Amino acid sequence: MAPDKRKLPRRNFSYYMRVLTKDTGVLVGQITDISTGGFKLESAKPLPINVDMELCIDQVNQISAKSFITFSARARWCDRDHYDPTIYNVGFQLLDMTPADYDVFVSMFNSYGEQKAAHHKTNTDYIWG
Repeated sequence: MAPDKRKLPRRNFSYYMRVLTKDTGVLVGQITDISTGGFKLESAKPLPINVDMELCIDQVNQISAKSFITFSARARWCDRDHYDPTIYNVGFQLLDMTPADYDVFVSMFNSYGEQKAAHHKTNTDYIWG
């Protein structure tokens, strides 16, 4: 994976939330890390890089009147997990989401995103490559 170039703060994700393909409902993975511009998920298989995908996140009814949100996203990187080689970690950048769904996504960030331990990084460490 390229050096960490994100500019948005990220948080570990403390709630089990699935990401599915929008049209077929096939499980893509579970969110493990979130920012207001994207998320990282664990997937059982590698996903193509730099390919736009139509996705949805279900089970958002805990924080919203909606039961799911839909959006376009692009996988920016995909690596085998260091601790479990049967899992792939995939970083997604949000591309397109309705304002109402984005409000739910930000609520997910605020409700389920756990603050990471403080570390000393500069703003240039958080720019998408």
